[in-house]
Amino acid sequence: MAYDGLFTLAMTKELQQLVTGRIAKVHQPNAQEIILTIRASGNNHKLLLSIHPSYARVHLTDQAVDNPAEPPMFCMLLRKHIEGGFIESIKQIDGDRIIVFTITSKNEIGDPIIRELYAEIMGRHSNLILVEKESQKIVDSLKHLPPAMNSYRTVLPGQLYVAPPKQNKVNPTVVSDEDLQTFFATEKSAQEIVQHFTGFSSLHANEFLYRIDESGKAAAALFPSFIAEFKNGGSQPTYIEVNGKTQFSPIALTHLQGKPAIYPSLSTLLDRVFFARAERDRVKQQAGDLERWLQNEISKLKLKLKKLQKDFNHAQKLDQYQLFGELLMANLYNFEKGQKEVTVVNYYDDHEAKVKIPLSERKTPIENAQSYYTKYNKAKNALIMVQQQIDKTHEDLTYFEMLSQQVQQAAPHDIEEIREELAEQGFMKMRTAKRRKKPTKPSPEEFVSSTGVHISVGKNNKQNDYLTFKLARKSDIWMHTKDIPGSHVVIHDANPDEQTLREAATLSAYFSKARDSSSVPVDYTEIRQVKKPSGAKPGFVIYFEQKTLYVTPDEELVIQLKKER
Repeated sequence: MAYDGLFTLAMTKELQQLVTGRIAKVHQPNAQEIILTIRASGNNHKLLLSIHPSYARVHLTDQAVDNPAEPPMFCMLLRKHIEGGFIESIKQIDGDRIIVFTITSKNEIGDPIIRELYAEIMGRHSNLILVEKESQKIVDSLKHLPPAMNSYRTVLPGQLYVAPPKQNKVNPTVVSDEDLQTFFATEKSAQEIVQHFTGFSSLHANEFLYRIDESGKAAAALFPSFIAEFKNGGSQPTYIEVNGKTQFSPIALTHLQGKPAIYPSLSTLLDRVFFARAERDRVKQQAGDLERWLQNEISKLKLKLKKLQKDFNHAQKLDQYQLFGELLMANLYNFEKGQKEVTVVNYYDDHEAKVKIPLSERKTPIENAQSYYTKYNKAKNALIMVQQQIDKTHEDLTYFEMLSQQVQQAAPHDIEEIREELAEQGFMKMRTAKRRKKPTKPSPEEFVSSTGVHISVGKNNKQNDYLTFKLARKSDIWMHTKDIPGSHVVIHDANPDEQTLREAATLSAYFSKARDSSSVPVDYTEIRQVKKPSGAKPGFVIYFEQKTLYVTPDEELVIQLKKER
């Protein structure tokens, strides 16, 4: 991936539509993201600013993100200083991965103030810093850097803002023709271009070199037009996967072999690139403790199952205990008290083989026989109880594995419902602060097929039960991956076309444990054929008269179906 200085240049151009816009709302979904709702040109735009160490970025987004009930401190500070303010300018700093938003607003007594919001998009060093323009003092930052952590600059409230250290590279947007002729006088490698010019990643350096070879032009002559593509906001926002790695750029990546996907804007492109990754990270932040708890419970249940299986195997000796008791009763007069063992004929064996039976020296012959009968009865009862425990443990293990899969594929707003379900089932306690004052209806994920048919997907057990037994009609079509944990999917149509069936089956495979598999079996039947057994856990159903489709999960299709809502 390459959110480098050149991508930042193109994104800065795309964001110019926000200039003169008013910041209507400020939200902070988690510790690493800020979302500004900006009213510009008669439309509302959501600007995402992320300092995630792996997914740092700035772009407009259409994705819905849940916000915490209590806004964090930095969010409150931004609301105080920039909410209601107007964006005067959006600029890139020195061709690097820094975008500065200049915002005019008013303080508590109505006097005009000017703030600068610096978005530093630099991997694990990324930060979002609010600065008072006139004094250049830091108001606050999303990430604090005391002197002990960074000797070059201190990022704390009240300190002067110091830009990240420069790398003594040439800004490609202002380089002269003479300097280009001098640098490209000899043939250059991609690494040399990266080291000489600010903002170049190896991806764009290799693309530039490839275009030189393809066009036959001199490097110095081609360079200005290459940079101009980024200055103009990108010529062809491109997403491509090569050897399992994701690459994206504001321009066509002609040097890569693969099938590129072209998007109408850089923001749409980044929404696609981070569609699953960013949401998965948000879920980890909210549900890391839940994931660990589930994995711990699964480990304990697997260990319990091993012990129960050992007990079960031991209890299966009951047939031997019964045989020994009966043979001893039939041979009471062939041995006496004090013997350690006795050898008798097994008259149950066709060949009348002899059996050696251990005895207690302290017991009489009849007491030894009764002892084996007692062991037989105990083993028989134990076998029944152990089998019940094994069945119950298998049931709990399946349930927790299903919940673990749901957490891994959940959206942030689905996590609370999973916690509530576990509390209702008596597996864990809900913290008082987390309890909702009023119960709310589950909200299954909504999609629309390419032929316009409404499709719903349950992302957890509460949503699954609500969707299948309350929301759907008896004639609707119900889907689920065959013998694989996954979501309930409902096509809200009694006679869906073949295209809708396959798209809904793809959704079912995608929102299941088989997301990364191919040719996934998906069963489908009418809702009236789906039943919930008495006493079954949430999400468990049985169904009849099903048919089966085989599909391969397709994330691109999932995005398309969601966009058409």
